[in-house]
Amino acid sequence: KVLPTFRPDNAVKTDDPVKFREYILKLEKASGTSIDNFETLIRALDKRHEFFHNIGGRLSDHGLDRFYFAQFTADEADRIFRSLMNRKRLSADETEKYRTAVMLELCRMNHKRGWTQQFHVGAMRNNNSRMFRLMGPDTGWDSIGVPQDALKMSGFLSTLDDSDQLAKTILYNLNPADNEMMVAMAGNFNDGTRPVKVQYGAAWWFLDQKTGMEKHLKDLAALGLLRRFVGMVTDSRSFLSYPRHEYFRRIVCNFVGSEIEKGFIPDEEELVKPLIEGISYKNAKEYFGF
Repeated sequence: KVLPTFRPDNAVKTDDPVKFREYILKLEKASGTSIDNFETLIRALDKRHEFFHNIGGRLSDHGLDRFYFAQFTADEADRIFRSLMNRKRLSADETEKYRTAVMLELCRMNHKRGWTQQFHVGAMRNNNSRMFRLMGPDTGWDSIGVPQDALKMSGFLSTLDDSDQLAKTILYNLNPADNEMMVAMAGNFNDGTRPVKVQYGAAWWFLDQKTGMEKHLKDLAALGLLRRFVGMVTDSRSFLSYPRHEYFRRIVCNFVGSEIEKGFIPDEEELVKPLIEGISYKNAKEYFGF
């Protein structure tokens, strides 16, 4: 069975107000909701979230260059949304507040319906302006961005945790300089309600190759809980890629075997077998509840 994942990135893509307005018109049609202020925007997004839930979706995915976090009022969020709909470009401060407001609301939806939310952060998009104009987005001109702002990530997650609205969360980084920070950050929000509610996700994109995966496993084992790691993922372009998972599992086994040879992990099958089986399959099944 293949289940859908909710990916509402266009709701926070505000750099081009004209394209943003075009998206809102599509959202109106899909949700059957007239969108004329921030409140009705969130209502429309919630209807689409509910639609995905009703057809089996239990995960959301959010692709961001970074975490956004700023204090804002409801009136500010509404004013900024109206400015966008009037095709006005936002200031840096307005962008920070609007994206914070929308992302917090989306995360509250995830918590309300018992979903798992994923954050893929750190990509620097459309670096080659000429080729972007020629071919458009997602055609091969993206790369690794700057390291993440830990203060903003902390503020965002803490706001949700403070109101007991932090859903199961998986964090993925694209810049390897963020590995240790993100493992440690995930640990701040594991409250004991379930094993490793906030997870450090698998090595992603430019990092899901042998060297990147080995560094990821080493950093997770050093600062997190490798035993509960939910393992490798695919995406819509490779969801039947069995070799991808085979490659990952071989790297995991080689890493664990090397640690056993060094004496860092006991050479006892009854201890090692659940570790490998968990990372390869069982942890994900338990975590997502499929």
